[in-house]
Amino acid sequence: MSHGFGISIPFIEHLGFELLRFEGGESTVRYQPLAQHLNIFGKVHGGVLMTLMDTTMAQAARSVQPDHGAITIEMKTSFFRPGEGSQVLRGEGRLLHRTRTLAFAEATIYDEAGQACAHATGTFKYSPLPTPSN
Repeated sequence: MSHGFGISIPFIEHLGFELLRFEGGESTVRYQPLAQHLNIFGKVHGGVLMTLMDTTMAQAARSVQPDHGAITIEMKTSFFRPGEGSQVLRGEGRLLHRTRTLAFAEATIYDEAGQACAHATGTFKYSPLPTPSN
């Protein structure tokens, strides 16, 4: 099951991310946190938030070259407020610049009230998607 991604990404499927927008250098990814994704304080674990931003940026980069994957080279993250475990979170991504082989993108995670929870920038390397084996 691809959850709208058009390709199978097992870890993303495990987390339940859903791709809502994938066009023109922009992406939107929806995420409903599960109990097993929370930290000791009952907030969404920072690693899950980073994965959401990483995925959102990669999809923004892929949206202009969907026959390729976008492999993370580096990522800088800032956390503003915790993601509440009961709230749906939304990642909004944007491709800032690209070359033939690299993409530079940003993503922000928003809670249900529209407040920014975290922001990241990243650099990605375009790589052809693997050919499905028979």
